[in-house]
This record gives sequence, C-alpha cells and structure tokens, in this order.
Amino acid sequence: MSNIRRDDAAGGVTSEPADTDPSPADVPVDPQPLVRPSSAPSVLSTLAADRTDTPVDALAGLKQRAAKALFDRMGTRFSDSSISEEDLRASARDELSSVIDEEQVPLSPEERRRLIREIADEVMGYGPLQRMLEDPSITEIMVNRFDQIYVERQGHLALTEARFNSDDHLRKVIEQIVSRVGRRIDESSPLVDARLEDGSRVNAIIPPLAVNGSSLTIRKFSKVPLTVQNLIEWGSLTPEMAELLDACVKAKLNIIVSGGTGTGKTTMLNVVSSFIPEGDRIITIEDAVELQLQQQHVVRLESRPANIEGKGAIGIRELLRNSLRMRPDRIIVGEVRGGESLDMLQAMNTGHDGSLSTVHANSPRDAIARLETLVLMAGMDLPLRAIREQISSAVDLIIQLTRMRDGSRRVTHVTEVQGMEGEIVTLQDAFLFDYAAGMDQQGRFLGRPIATGIRPRFLDRFSELGIGVSPAVFAVPEHRPGRR
Repeated sequence: MSNIRRDDAAGGVTSEPADTDPSPADVPVDPQPLVRPSSAPSVLSTLAADRTDTPVDALAGLKQRAAKALFDRMGTRFSDSSISEEDLRASARDELSSVIDEEQVPLSPEERRRLIREIADEVMGYGPLQRMLEDPSITEIMVNRFDQIYVERQGHLALTEARFNSDDHLRKVIEQIVSRVGRRIDESSPLVDARLEDGSRVNAIIPPLAVNGSSLTIRKFSKVPLTVQNLIEWGSLTPEMAELLDACVKAKLNIIVSGGTGTGKTTMLNVVSSFIPEGDRIITIEDAVELQLQQQHVVRLESRPANIEGKGAIGIRELLRNSLRMRPDRIIVGEVRGGESLDMLQAMNTGHDGSLSTVHANSPRDAIARLETLVLMAGMDLPLRAIREQISSAVDLIIQLTRMRDGSRRVTHVTEVQGMEGEIVTLQDAFLFDYAAGMDQQGRFLGRPIATGIRPRFLDRFSELGIGVSPAVFAVPEHRPGRR
C-alpha cells in the first residue's frame, strides 16, 4: 500500500505526495477552526449509515471504525467549552493513535499520517473540503453534487477526485457551516448565504430547489488580507492608479466598485478601504461579513434572515438607516442590490462623504443604469431625472473590474462622474485598460490600465484639501488606449 487511493464511497484517504503531509504530532493542530458540539456526531452517523449501503474496501472500513471509536471515546469532550481547542486536538490525536494501534493493521508511517488526517477532517473539520480550504492556491470550491467537486486555481476550473459519501453527508457539512453563523437551511428555507470563520463566502442550496442534490459554493478569501502592492504585482492596478485612488479616499470621494460576478469587487473594496485614515470611524454593512478592514475603529453590521416563523428579518436597508445614527465618518456597504441604494445615495448626499460600496455591472455606464434600477426598487415613485440627479451628485468615482479570458482580474476603467448634461449622467474616463497590447504565448493579456490624459474635475477638491497628486499620474503614454 505505497499509495492510498481515495475511495469513491468513503471519501477516504488522498494520494498526495508524502512530503506534503504533516507529522503525526502536527495533525490536530491546524489553522482551521475546530467544529465542536453537534456537528461531529452528525458526520459520523452519516458515515456509519453509509457502511451498510455501499461496498468499501478494508482501508475505508478501518477509517470508519476509527472515526466512530474516536467519538465514542471523546464523548462529551467535543461539546465541553471549558476545554481549549489545542487540548481537544491533543486528546483526539492520542485517542486516534490508540484506536489505530488496537486495529493492528499494518500501516506505513505515511499511510498512518494520512489516515489520521482524514479522520480528523471528518470529525473536527469539513470532511473532503478541509484540505481544499487549507490549500492557498485554491480560490473557489464548487460542489455541484456530493460526488462532483470543482475547484478554481489561478482563474481556471478543475474537477477533483474528492467526493462526499452521500448527499446526506454533504447536507450535514452544509448544516454544520451555516449553523455556526446563526443561519439555517431546511426545506422551508432551502437556500442560504453564510461565511466561514475566516470570512470566506458560502452559498448553499438544497432540494427541492437543487434538482441534482445539494450544492455548495465557497469563495475563499486570503487569510492575510491583500494589499495594494499585491494588486500592482499582479497587474490589476498600476502605481499611478493606486496613487490616484489613495488621494480620492483621503479626499472623501464617494466611490463605487463595479464588476460582474467573481471579478474581485470585495477584494478591491478591501484594498481601497486600506487608504482610509486610521482615525476615521468606519461602519460596515453586509449581508454576510466578508470585508477584512485593518483599521481599529470599525463597527461591523450584518443582516439577519427571518426565523422559522418568517419574522425577525433585518435587512441592509434597516442597518443602513441605523448606521446614520452611529456617528460614522465612513459608511461601507458590501454590496447594494435593492432599495438600500436609495438610502446609500441619500447618505452620500447628506454629509457622509467618503462612502464606499460595490454594485454588479459590466461597465461604468451600466453601473449608473443599475443604480437607477435599484433606486426604483425602493418603492418610491421618483421621476427618473430626480434619481439621476441623486446619483450624479452622490457618486464621484467608479472603479470597473473585469475578469479577463485568461482568468486574471483587472481594473479596466477608473471613471469620474462629472454631473448631468440634460437628462444624461456624464462620465469621463481617467484610466482605461490597454487591450491593444495583445496577449503573450500563454494567452495572458499584456496590457495594463493607462491614463487617458484627461485630468478629473475633482483635482480642484484635492487642491483645496492640500492633497497632492504627481503629474506623472495623468501622463499619456505613447500608445493611448481607445474606447471600447
């Protein structure tokens, strides 16, 4: 047994090289949070139930017996809050070693480490997903059904060999995730947005809405928040653009980050918010907490879904209204997707300058149209011109993100909202992505965002506030990108 295969039915041991495996002493001590009380018996009972229905090899059977014996021996210690996670992991390690010794199955040191790791993932983690969550190269995990798991690496999707034992096993892991953040998922509420402890975004949907079985999507966030320097190194930003955005945030311009799904809007919002001075009081409002602000003076607000009786829901709009009474210097709305956009625009127009938010749109012009539509969703019978005047006076800058064909995420527009001309909101691009630079042999875009040479009107505000911007920021390169 030089290589241990992952059994399809048991979701068993992986076949990765030995040099990637932790030592036995390190197995229970990993950075992932420990799942204590009710989740462990749920996963184990799923494993036990599958034993009678699915043929498994000897190694998978050993894993199931060891997992069940571990829970029998640990008992209530899993739910004892007086025991630290470190002590609990140490106890689990000792018990697992004893259980495997009692089985008297000949295992190499490598196989023993892998077996312990797999059992620890089932009992104290998220089963087959645990190793993916710990892999920094994976940015997204997509479980289409219990036996089909895709991951995204460097913008490209790949099918993995990992799988859950059954749909019931997957359901238990979903319930385990959402219950830890006070959410629920069942037949009466078959879809949910939640988050992991590190802020990673989780969406789950179960039958009857998911026809092929339960589905789970996890968009991972970096454990170490990304910086503006990271985006510059990856080509998403240029140093000149970063200097301009820094000045815009310090001048308290209202900024909208626009982009399609998976373009990196939340990451960009994190990076832009890093320019906020340390002394400002920041209120963040989100459906599920994802932002990783580094400032000290931050109050985080999170919406709440309705309870099982359909009551008690608190939406973004209510939180936004309440935040106005909390003396904010900056209001950051994770994403506007409904009537709260009207409240956000009113806040921007009534002294809460320097606010930030994101919106789903494919271009700066589309972002304006999207905001118009969202304001109409507030239920107010406002004329379109009044809505556009609100938008043009509230929003100062739009940062447009696009996910390229090569999988990279780039800033394609930095656009100033200049005001109204007749019935139209006027926009002026300060930076545009240079598509004319072409692609390299690997299919990666060679272009970068470059200045159009037009100086934004808000530079006058910079002068009034004593904020300097280098003239090189708006220097026009020899090749100027055309409009798309």
